[in-house]
Amino acid sequence: MGEQDPGGGRKAAEAVKKAPGGAAAGGRKTAAGKKAAATGKAAPAKKAAPAKKAAPAKKKAVPAKSPAAKKAAAKKAALEKAAAKKAGAANVTTKKAIKKKPVVVSEAATTDVQGASAVQTVSARPPAAESRTALVRRARRINRELAEVFPYAHPELDFDNPFQLVVATVLSAQTTDLRVNQTTPALFAKYPTPEDLAAANPEEVEEILRPTGFFRAKTKSVMGLSKALVENYGGEVPGRLEELVKLPGVGRKTAFVVLGNAFGRPGITVDTHFQRLVRRWQWTEQTDPDKIEAEIGALFPKSDWTDLSHHVIWHGRRICHARKPACGACPIAPLCPAYGEGETDPEKAKKLLKYEKGGFPGQRLNPPQSYLDAGGKPAPPLGAG
Repeated sequence: MGEQDPGGGRKAAEAVKKAPGGAAAGGRKTAAGKKAAATGKAAPAKKAAPAKKAAPAKKKAVPAKSPAAKKAAAKKAALEKAAAKKAGAANVTTKKAIKKKPVVVSEAATTDVQGASAVQTVSARPPAAESRTALVRRARRINRELAEVFPYAHPELDFDNPFQLVVATVLSAQTTDLRVNQTTPALFAKYPTPEDLAAANPEEVEEILRPTGFFRAKTKSVMGLSKALVENYGGEVPGRLEELVKLPGVGRKTAFVVLGNAFGRPGITVDTHFQRLVRRWQWTEQTDPDKIEAEIGALFPKSDWTDLSHHVIWHGRRICHARKPACGACPIAPLCPAYGEGETDPEKAKKLLKYEKGGFPGQRLNPPQSYLDAGGKPAPPLGAG
């Protein structure tokens, strides 16, 4: 057996003595670790705590602290409810109004008129409850548009002087300007002055005027006005309205044609085309020519009256016909409350156009050069087919 180390027992004792302390320390360390772990787990809960606070909800629910505040809130809610109810009622009223008085159905169409824009979208807009200012603006705009479409518009009666114009205008009643223009060359060739026509044989004059219709009454009128010119005005046509309307067969319409085109004095010519179109455009509701003249004259400057008459009459003869207006080929369709009364298909509407707009001869045998330059064709003489 070997010898034992005298200090071995002491070292073992020390080791045993240290062990409990070490174990205790380990135990303390384990407890501390568990405590730390517990602390680590609890930390997120503490950080998340603010999210759990329902402070805003509590603040919203709390305000009703005093009776005054409650009363104010209730009053505000009542006002808001009343306003909403009023707005809803107004909306319903508007819908009912629209149902009771519907706007003319808007239709899209294209226009293609010689001298006008190639293609345009059309939307009919009836001037319901149109103000006076709006009416004036719309009427003047229509006149400007027509001036661009018919820059060559002129009186469609052939004449060389005021006497020829007043006679031709009297003869144009109940017939076309074309028929008058085909008849007057023979009349003026045989009776070139008022003196000659006043002294003519009535039967011979009747025979010349037969193609114009109502030839006996027209013979009496033109011979009577010729005699009045010779006896009262030295064979000259007077340049005043008051004197013109005293001549046999001369009314305000004829007088304004003569004043505007022979003397350059503004006048509105209210013929059948003019009457039809101004009512169709809702410029007036009048049917009496004198009242129409007064109401339309008030919409335009006096300086525009003569050209306005030409524009309206030319449009009525070529595009806006009485029975079947060519709506689909109308350059002023967007401004017309009657759009849709006629043919709206562009291709079909183009076939309804007359005179130079449809590629046909005009009404004058000797038209102005501006008309010929725009592609217009002179009318054929009487008997030429």
